[in-house]
Amino acid sequence: MHNPLDLDLLLATLAYTGIGVAVFFIAFVVMVKVIPFSVRKEIEEDQNTALAIIMGSVILGLAIIIAASVG
Repeated sequence: MHNPLDLDLLLATLAYTGIGVAVFFIAFVVMVKVIPFSVRKEIEEDQNTALAIIMGSVILGLAIIIAASVG
């Protein structure tokens, strides 16, 4: 027998996952547009660890906010 609550829970999880991924994507695009230099060049070629830490911190902060809003 199929429990309809399981399907509702699955759909809610997929919806929140999609919203979370969209927010991460939008935040990354905004960060890349706002920063006046090439993020890829700075992190990959110039090994700019500070920039990588800052970008990672922003993404981690967003993850905490999204997790708090879902829970």
